[in-house]
Amino acid sequence: MDTTTLLTTIATSIDFDRSAVLWALIVGVILAFLLGAGMGANDVSNAFGTSVGSKVVTVIQAYILATIFETLGAVLVGWSVTDTMRKGIVDTSLYSNDAMELLVGQVAILGGCAAWLMLATAFHMPVSTTHSLMGATLGFSLTRKGFQGVQWKMLGKIVASWFVSPLLSGTISAVLYCLVDHLVLRREHPLESGLHLLPIFYFACITFITFAVTYDGSKLLYLDRLAVWQSILIALGFGIVTALIIQFIVKPRLRARIANSSSNHNIKQMETVESETEKKIDVESQTTKRSSGIKSFFNWLLPDRTRENCPETVRLFGTIQLFTACCAGFAHGANDVR
Repeated sequence: MDTTTLLTTIATSIDFDRSAVLWALIVGVILAFLLGAGMGANDVSNAFGTSVGSKVVTVIQAYILATIFETLGAVLVGWSVTDTMRKGIVDTSLYSNDAMELLVGQVAILGGCAAWLMLATAFHMPVSTTHSLMGATLGFSLTRKGFQGVQWKMLGKIVASWFVSPLLSGTISAVLYCLVDHLVLRREHPLESGLHLLPIFYFACITFITFAVTYDGSKLLYLDRLAVWQSILIALGFGIVTALIIQFIVKPRLRARIANSSSNHNIKQMETVESETEKKIDVESQTTKRSSGIKSFFNWLLPDRTRENCPETVRLFGTIQLFTACCAGFAHGANDVR
């Protein structure tokens, strides 16, 4: 339930005098802007907060990137989520004979959600815009129609996602970190290992994002007319082109940039850390041989907390962090900004 429903309701309410619903359009647009401001203050910062905190980008650069990628996510992928929030939570056909009631309800939903986001931001509380909108929509429906018209099946799916999402994201993050630890950080030359994996990483990300955009994509851009095989071919094409650009253009420049930024002092310090790490690994390997099989497996699987990573490799992951922040902004725009 949002400005899309508000404008649709106004457009279909031709029996009303235009002046009778003009106030709702004006107030609704103002509240939508306030809701967008609250969303930007509370939700958007989650995507770029780590990049700014680690000084990969400045605050101004984060503002610009967030504006671009949040908008792209909302336009290219957010169509299906808009439909769910617009008519998937409550049955709007119950208000077919009383469109004005639905109109006022939409304004109330926007106002309640905007006020809550502003209040939560003032108290430094990270909250979800989607949860707030769903709660406001459900509250309006319960007030006017009771339990009648509530889409309990869809509501159950949304509530279940609140619990499944943290578990899935945490599991995926842990798996990815362990893969990076084994394939890059534990290697004898972690920087070169990271550079070798760079094209593969970008290929996987760009292919997945492109497929998400083209498969059942925005009706506004006619992307929903593409067949599955067409979406797959387009996604693979974008992924391959991106991987080639990373391999032959970005990677050489990135290697030279990291090499130029490394001082002799940092190199000596890195060598010292590597020698100490090797000693620790030798001691741990001897201890591991005497430990049980399960403990030995987890000691091998999980990262070493005492290890100090190569500074050059850390700089490499700084560039990747910026890309992942842009992806997070894109995903947030697709799911929340609508």
